[in-house]
Amino acid sequence: MRTVTLLIDKRLELSTKYKKLLENKDNAVIVSKDLMSAMKTIQDTEPDLIIISDSIDNDLTDYCKKIRALTYSMRPVIVALSKSADVQDRLDVLESGADDFISEPVNLEEFAVRIKAHLRRELESNLDDKKLLPNKNYTLRALKRVIKSESPWAVMLITIDNFENYKESYTELASDKLIQTFLAIIQSALGEKDYLGTISDNEFLLVTDLYKADKLANFLTFAFESVAPKFYSKADIERGYIILQGDELAGRRSDFVRTTIGVVTNEYNKFNDISEIINALVHTTNLARISMRSNYLIERPKISAPDSVLKKEYNRKISVIENDEAMELLLRTILKLQGYELVEKEDSPAVIILDSGENGLDLCKKLKNGTSKVIVTSVFHDKETVLNCGADLYLPKPYEISQLVKWVETFMKEFNR
Repeated sequence: MRTVTLLIDKRLELSTKYKKLLENKDNAVIVSKDLMSAMKTIQDTEPDLIIISDSIDNDLTDYCKKIRALTYSMRPVIVALSKSADVQDRLDVLESGADDFISEPVNLEEFAVRIKAHLRRELESNLDDKKLLPNKNYTLRALKRVIKSESPWAVMLITIDNFENYKESYTELASDKLIQTFLAIIQSALGEKDYLGTISDNEFLLVTDLYKADKLANFLTFAFESVAPKFYSKADIERGYIILQGDELAGRRSDFVRTTIGVVTNEYNKFNDISEIINALVHTTNLARISMRSNYLIERPKISAPDSVLKKEYNRKISVIENDEAMELLLRTILKLQGYELVEKEDSPAVIILDSGENGLDLCKKLKNGTSKVIVTSVFHDKETVLNCGADLYLPKPYEISQLVKWVETFMKEFNR
């Protein structure tokens, strides 16, 4: 993704000369002749660097203050360009918010190198320390520029699901290696004009060409499925899932990590702001997440058309299957007080609380293929047997009711994600 430099200079000849000098495949230069057009450009593109010439009618120090106030959230580099060589003028401009002061006439070679150095430092200051990728703020800035592009583009939200569970079980060092390996695979497939940035610890944004998005997403899901098993122990591979450890997590089953990719393009839709793109990406990614393996989905007309996809309602349904009638009454009463809707297991509950008593584990196996989260409670303390039947959580009896309520809330959030 190219950096953007805004040059505010009303002189036609010199501004054209500076633009030609500074513009290249890595840096786009926009020239504004007055305050109004400059402010609009700043809001639309959020430039990385702004060069302000004292050829403008406004006082240079006042202008620097206004721009710094306007750009407080993104803080671009501001370079003042002036015919003055007076020390006090330099001090006034630098104190008003400029990062550098260059006197005219300039040495063209030095001018180009200094601007390049400023742009390099701006990018380096916005890099994620671990991943060495642009951070979230810089990535959203890049996304804002994509909207203005007339050329066909595709934006991909790449998510590693179950990442926190993997990190909890295999340590942060192992999770960092997993991320670094996947990022190396992604970067190996990118072209010169593609952009890759960070959204969160396990989410990345990729901007690419519309016509290669499908093949790229297909390759990344295949590559991730191929490499992910190398990051698990032999025992977990044979079992087919992770058993989380720790006082609060003991008995929690977790699926292996997978990648889910949602893709939106400007082929059929015109986006007006980044919030529209983010919402479309999240919606498309959630649809792709229906698969239990790494998967991707590209937004198509049938998805984006009005009323083509019903909005998913938050499911607060719970089914309680408990052999002890007193315990069942207690659980149902407490869960109702928490605002949950108690239903039968056939009514598509988000969470099922199942006693493993007589025939309980056989029922758990039947429920395994459903989408509900299953919490199995048991007086028989055989955690692995219960989890092998498909339970998402093994909770040995006796347990604290507050602990059960906490797990119900966690699974509700996961189900409705």
